Amino acid sequence: MNPVKAREHFDEPVTAEVLARAMDRGSKRRVSQLHAVAVQYVVAFKALLVSFADGSAIVFPVANYPEFAALSKRELDSVEVGFGGSALCLDSRDLHVSIDGLVSASQPLMELAALVIAARNGSKISEAKTQAARANGQKGGRPRKLATTD
Repeated sequence: MNPVKAREHFDEPVTAEVLARAMDRGSKRRVSQLHAVAVQYVVAFKALLVSFADGSAIVFPVANYPEFAALSKRELDSVEVGFGGSALCLDSRDLHVSIDGLVSASQPLMELAALVIAARNGSKISEAKTQAARANGQKGGRPRKLATTD
């Protein structure tokens, strides 16, 4: 591991240009990361509902997560979104749980994510795919699979 020396900018004056660069870096970071806007405990489902800016939401059953299973209803109602929308927090218990960690702990959510990524990657067009398709077309199309005899 290579050590990285921290740069100190405590005495750098905050100009309009410095502020604009910082805002630009922050907005780029926000787009590339998971960013929740609200969390609510839904008694009927005994779950935390985490919602996002586009109106979509994920429901996390409290019983599936030991961090939340021992909390009272009152505490579950007090859970808030923190760390720039990337975590669920309960300050009274010093509890901070990343949302992506909650997703990765759920096998069905991870399988869904894998399917979505596979579909997205399969629809990408690259120069290599284009050339392979053209080469197959020159040969009369994709070769037929030969039937195996058992």
